[in-house]
Amino acid sequence: MLTHSHRPQAISAAKQFIAGMADNDIICVLPAKDLDIMGDLAGAPVEQLAEEHNGASCELVVIFGGDGTILRGAEWALLADIPLLGVNLGHVGFLAEAEATEIDETVAHVVAREYKVEERLTVDIDVIDEAGEVVWSTFAVNEVSVEKGARERMIEVVVKVNERPLSRWACDGVLVATPTGSTAYTFSAGGPVVWPGVEAMLMVPLSAHALFSRPMVFPPETVLDVELLSTVPETEAIIWCDGRRSAPVIGGQRVRVTAGRHRLLLARLGHSSFTDRLVRKFGLQVEGLRGVGEKRLAKPNRNNP
Repeated sequence: MLTHSHRPQAISAAKQFIAGMADNDIICVLPAKDLDIMGDLAGAPVEQLAEEHNGASCELVVIFGGDGTILRGAEWALLADIPLLGVNLGHVGFLAEAEATEIDETVAHVVAREYKVEERLTVDIDVIDEAGEVVWSTFAVNEVSVEKGARERMIEVVVKVNERPLSRWACDGVLVATPTGSTAYTFSAGGPVVWPGVEAMLMVPLSAHALFSRPMVFPPETVLDVELLSTVPETEAIIWCDGRRSAPVIGGQRVRVTAGRHRLLLARLGHSSFTDRLVRKFGLQVEGLRGVGEKRLAKPNRNNP
């Protein structure tokens, strides 16, 4: 279990969840940092998560916070192949399933194991030097971005698809995202919203000086390379994964992105469609549209136009 440490509401909700699980003889396991912020748990039994814990004794990772906290939890849950359940206490909380006002209902669902597990595509990332050696590796749930390291200078990159050159861009950066990340940074950069069930990777150039610089969608077996050219002395970029893990990239190195070896497993309590989630989270205007409970327009009378 993980909790946003700077939100009193998240701590309160987490304590209520711990108490509810204790009432059903289920013990929650927390990292030391999260355990320290809980304070008085009124005798509810908890355990501290060991640093070397591989998740063997855990059925579910429950996160109290926004998408940032959920991404923090995903770093552990993903590698342990354990489903993740988010309780939203952020602004949008697109990855979250439950709300902070639904703690008792959430406890009941978890105790009864009344949830479905939805699988999401992730990506693996390697930074490869000019000699072909991998110098840094990680993964991403939402996206990986290769961005300029200096505000006053663009980077120049060559993008390759399955080792075939596609385009050369002078730009602020390049994003490669999963369908899950299509509603995050990629969405803000002008990329399309992709339904989670679609197996695909998205690429979005950031402020590219080129005629061909539109967002692109690739099948999951694609190998994408973003190579940083060394035409400008001391060219340097930075790679960010989910906005949490970063590393420098220098001219001559390339960032390789492939479909991830692990799937993000999201626990879903209800049957809400992605369309409903999109409308609710983004506050899309649907009032007045025809639908269930709405007055439908009469079909035109072809004999009396």
